[in-house]
Amino acid sequence: MIGKGEVTMFDSKVHVLDHPLLQHKLSRLRDENTGVKEFREIVSEIATLECYEATRDLPTQEVEIKTPVATGTFKVLAGKKLAIVPILRAGLGMVDGILTLIPSAKVGHIGLYRDPETLAPVEYYCKMPNDIAERDVIVLDPMLATGGSAVAAIHFMKNYGCKHIKLMNILAAPEGIKAVREAHPDVDIYVAAVDESLNDHGYIVPGLGDAGDRIFGTK
Repeated sequence: MIGKGEVTMFDSKVHVLDHPLLQHKLSRLRDENTGVKEFREIVSEIATLECYEATRDLPTQEVEIKTPVATGTFKVLAGKKLAIVPILRAGLGMVDGILTLIPSAKVGHIGLYRDPETLAPVEYYCKMPNDIAERDVIVLDPMLATGGSAVAAIHFMKNYGCKHIKLMNILAAPEGIKAVREAHPDVDIYVAAVDESLNDHGYIVPGLGDAGDRIFGTK
């Protein structure tokens, strides 16, 4: 696994979040003995923790508030509109964890699957909030493997008029990060770990298996 200090092939747009809590939870995801219920809960928890970092640059404004003791001036969010867009189906596992922190965020959906022969993404569903172009967008997908789905999803968001887009993953391969950086150099990537490589089937190694199957208990 590539550590934060070793990700020299990437630039400041790639944020490898090496907090001990994240690393512990990610290790539980990797374990083949972790069951569906626990796996699903941990994916949501990791999404919540990553969301803290991905929203660190949200603008604030000062307002006057009267506490039980005195009146003071304090910071609140400046009304920035946010949307989260999970890539179906595995990205759905990250939604609730983020809505825990940002319950007012709207949710769009992009349905993509990877062609088993070409590994290229194929779109089968896309539904967005009407005001998506006015919102900052975080695209969600637990795994950034070849990068094909993420590149396509971000392209769709730009076609909707979105100008501020971030990508949040739990686990990535160097190949996937490289693909996204080349196609969308303006997009920040947030990830808990970057693994060694992809195998011949396009799976991250050592990885954690198929995130969608493990979240939903399918094969």
